[in-house]
Amino acid sequence: MQKTKSNSLSKLALQRFKKNFWGVLSFWFIVFCALMAVIAYMLAPDSSKNANQMHLSIHSKSPGFSVKMLTIPSNTLSDQSYLNKIFFGTKNMDTEIPIEGYSFNDTFLEITPYTEGELTGISKRIELTSFPDQLTKDEIAQEFIEDRTFILGTDKYGRDLLSRMLIGIRISFSIGFVAVFISLLLGISLGAIAGYFGGKADVFIMWLINVTWSIPTLLLVIAITLALGKGFWQVFIAVGLTMWVEVARVVRGQVLSIKQMQYVTAAKALGYNHFRIITKHILPNSLAPVIVISAANFAAAILIESGLSFLGIGAQPPMASWGAMIKDHYSYIILGKAYLAIIPGLGIMSLVMAFMLIGNALRDALDVKG
Repeated sequence: MQKTKSNSLSKLALQRFKKNFWGVLSFWFIVFCALMAVIAYMLAPDSSKNANQMHLSIHSKSPGFSVKMLTIPSNTLSDQSYLNKIFFGTKNMDTEIPIEGYSFNDTFLEITPYTEGELTGISKRIELTSFPDQLTKDEIAQEFIEDRTFILGTDKYGRDLLSRMLIGIRISFSIGFVAVFISLLLGISLGAIAGYFGGKADVFIMWLINVTWSIPTLLLVIAITLALGKGFWQVFIAVGLTMWVEVARVVRGQVLSIKQMQYVTAAKALGYNHFRIITKHILPNSLAPVIVISAANFAAAILIESGLSFLGIGAQPPMASWGAMIKDHYSYIILGKAYLAIIPGLGIMSLVMAFMLIGNALRDALDVKG
């Protein structure tokens, strides 16, 4: 009977959620972004590791910029597997040169490198032996010279902005998942212990919560990051260690009210141990507000990571991070190229807003009184 009732409440919550237009839209947007994060290197025009292929001669170009690109193949053989390329990018040894024009001679390819303005680049000669021997001149031109369009333009280092944006989604999702996982693990455990056992355990955990809460989140993250060192995983751990407080406080309050219920008293009378009572009877009935908080924490983790990267203590170069992209280009706002900072800013805003909207939708759907 209790299981049937639980199932019916779950179905009711799901029906309520489906009726929330913004919640459903946000859900599918997040699923879409998560899918892009997984296959980012397959979608990115620049599939090199961290989308870090630099072309300084075409830096800070506007969206839609096109140029001829010559690729000089490397003789070094790559030992990367296909799966490794998909998840970690290609170890690109090839040399790419933006060019304005080219012509073939008997033994070399003469190119005019791309230059900005009225100045004409100094022509260079590339021996045809740099390319595979079996290819004719027409085949070399067809295979190694292409018209490349940068849909979102290039950054100040001449890297493809679209590719950097796609790879940057991974950082945002990774920080969200890891930080929320750590916060749930600590928050649910400590909150359940404090609410269920009470006494000195409750006093100590509440003291720890109050002390942690009194420290500004960003300052605490910076302190932990500096203690652990700069890096990818250090930021994840630091953000997660600052987000457990609200989860613990909510879980404690839920456990305090639920442990007075008759079915918990009956479980104690039947001789069940504390671990089983907490995990099987109390926590499953107190997770609704935790789910809502998790969505908000996911959004907060993305913002904190972006802030840390902007300050230079988040994800380190050449790793693609939306916060670091804003840091690199915020000065361009007054130089007439504001899109270099606005595009990653819109990415952060849209992803955070999606998680906040889905959190609101979950709150309405899981509200039993509603």
